[in-house]
Amino acid sequence: MKGKERGLLMTASKLDRRKKYTRMVLKDSLMQLLREKQISAITVKELCGLADINRSTFYSHYFDQYDLMDKIEDEIIEDMKGYLSQYNFDKEEDSLQMIEKLIEYFASKHEVCKTLFNEKVDTTFQKKVMVFAHGVFMNHWTTSNHFEEDASEYLSTFIISGSIHVIKTWLNNDMDKSPKEMAGIINKLINGGLFR
Repeated sequence: MKGKERGLLMTASKLDRRKKYTRMVLKDSLMQLLREKQISAITVKELCGLADINRSTFYSHYFDQYDLMDKIEDEIIEDMKGYLSQYNFDKEEDSLQMIEKLIEYFASKHEVCKTLFNEKVDTTFQKKVMVFAHGVFMNHWTTSNHFEEDASEYLSTFIISGSIHVIKTWLNNDMDKSPKEMAGIINKLINGGLFR
């Protein structure tokens, strides 16, 4: 490799690292501000001040604070998909293990998930998690013997909403039980509480 090509690669690598750093600092700054106030009360100027980034740099990455929030939420959903795709859940009995793995994921992102799930923070995160969970879990919960087909949408909404609220409570209680214990509680509520 010639000197000029090596120099271009090193420059590209530096730019890539700088880009990653800028995005990380902006995400961290937004999460910090969201612990104190609604996203509608956060300005780009305030975000940039906290992140020590100028506004033109911010706008080279995001349209506004809502775009940044949306990207954070989407990254978490994609990360969750990738995390769960490492495991093979073929049987209905695997739903307990799947719930446990999902709760482990939330535990690994405790502060971010707790902030995004916060009732005071106006985000679309909970809705995105519900859509994701519906696609993953409803294939594993057989309900045809218990409910008529036209009621299954209501049942899935009930199960997933309830499970998310249980996880939110657990995050707010500083994860006072292990992911395995929480998975057992949720699984018991679904299978023992609803279907028996």
